[in-house]
Amino acid sequence: MNGFLTSVGYDRWILPALLGIPLLGALVIWLQAALGGRDAGAAPRAAPEESAAARAGVDPRTAVDEIATGVAGPARVIALATFIVEFIVSLGLWPAFDPADGRWQFPVDIAWIPSWGVRFTIGIDGMALMMILLTTLIMVLASLGSWTYIRTRTHSFYALMLVLTTGMLGVFMSLDLFLFYVMWEVMLVPMYFIIGIWGGENRLYASLKFFIYTMVGSMLMLAAIVYIGLAARNPATGIPTFSYDYILQNVVVSPTAALWLFGAFFMAFAVKVPMFPFHTWLPDAHVEAPTAGSVVLASIMLKLGTFGFLRLAVPLFPSAAMNETVRSIILGLAVIGIVYGALVSMVQTDFKKLVAYSSVSHLGFVMLGIFALTVQSVQGALMVMINHGISTGALFLLIGMIYERRHSRLIEAYGGIARVVPMFAALLTLVSLSSIGLPGTNGFIGEFLVLIGAFKTVPIFTIIATTAVIFAAAYLLWAIQRILFNAFTKPENEHLADLNPRELLIMAPLVVAIIWLGVYPAPVLRRMQLSAERFVTVVQGRATSQSRVVSTGERPR
Repeated sequence: MNGFLTSVGYDRWILPALLGIPLLGALVIWLQAALGGRDAGAAPRAAPEESAAARAGVDPRTAVDEIATGVAGPARVIALATFIVEFIVSLGLWPAFDPADGRWQFPVDIAWIPSWGVRFTIGIDGMALMMILLTTLIMVLASLGSWTYIRTRTHSFYALMLVLTTGMLGVFMSLDLFLFYVMWEVMLVPMYFIIGIWGGENRLYASLKFFIYTMVGSMLMLAAIVYIGLAARNPATGIPTFSYDYILQNVVVSPTAALWLFGAFFMAFAVKVPMFPFHTWLPDAHVEAPTAGSVVLASIMLKLGTFGFLRLAVPLFPSAAMNETVRSIILGLAVIGIVYGALVSMVQTDFKKLVAYSSVSHLGFVMLGIFALTVQSVQGALMVMINHGISTGALFLLIGMIYERRHSRLIEAYGGIARVVPMFAALLTLVSLSSIGLPGTNGFIGEFLVLIGAFKTVPIFTIIATTAVIFAAAYLLWAIQRILFNAFTKPENEHLADLNPRELLIMAPLVVAIIWLGVYPAPVLRRMQLSAERFVTVVQGRATSQSRVVSTGERPR
């Protein structure tokens, strides 16, 4: 395989291709719509309330069911084909990536805006590799999961999903701070429209809240990036430099400036994670978003926040991030989020909101692992990022599947439905157990590594966080008991249809990943080993060197 990939120059074009393929697909969809695609099929008719209004969140008096009229067909097919091509092309990264090479792999460096010192510089390491593969897989499944759910404005929906993919992948690849910011904003705008147009009854409130929270953090991050670029400018030309590697190796700012800059990045990434108490946008966004939006939000977009801490915030400003007071505050917020998210999940009556709050708890483990700063805890944090994307994405897909049949997310609307939909019940049980962290499933290894690694450096925080493992078992087991195994008391559930072949196909790769990563995670851990070691080494080394520069009186830049 490596010989073939080398013969086609895979390492030279793969990353730009992964960014360009979704944009090309979006362009084709928009062109198809503009050239008469919306007029295809039968004459439009008003959509029934349960199809267009309940599923797409639009006014049933004016909505057009584009699936019924045949208009949606080309957009769905083009989007799915594009996502499948993207996933297949990305699979070559797995054999082509060298786990023993600590340098950036598949690098591309092209001048973009020379007068500003901005370059199109991309490359990946082990942690970016796994997030890219997760993204390309999830987007295929999210597209399939929307096949019958999105029934209005289908061309725009699938085009926005493709643009969103480019933005998310660009964040994982960027090695220029200005490019990172551009990609960060590219993925914000499509999700705003996805929630705001195809969401539920309170979609406008949820989308606006999502946009405001994220945009405020983004503006602070932009200010910090500009400051750093100017601090790294060429003395001879005065042109700023936004190169990640150059800044990491050469730029040292004063302790006060480092605290302010780290604070700016912290706000941008803490909102996206989201950390307690910046999480309040998340339940609204998840509940109101269409199924695909919830899946992408949970599986990929939340990880962009934790990835930002790993790639930028902590390595660039280690003296501020590892300041005893700052570190204690962040660890405290992480542990509060772990326990709070689990406790709030226990009292939810809406299953989708329950899973949304569980994300606050799971991502708290990632923050604990990052700021515990051991190789084990960082590797555990990376595994939690991957496994949360798989398990929680699967939960949101299953919730969407049963919602299409019953049009209710309330736990009390079900009860005893395992006898009616046995395949759905089996998959929901398996995925819930993986989310709990049952040994033998993917959820176990990440939290286990985080707790073992974090106990070495922050034992008190780790002991408190461990209690959330018990709470997680409580809220999810209680939920599936009420949904699947309680007395069958709702006659309207008697004729629920079990999962169809398309839905089973969607769940199949997620089930495989749950079992594979639970039984044999070594190949994934091996590819992320050097990234975790480099993160710990860089943070510790730069924190020490920055302290030495300040103590010797050398003038920082």
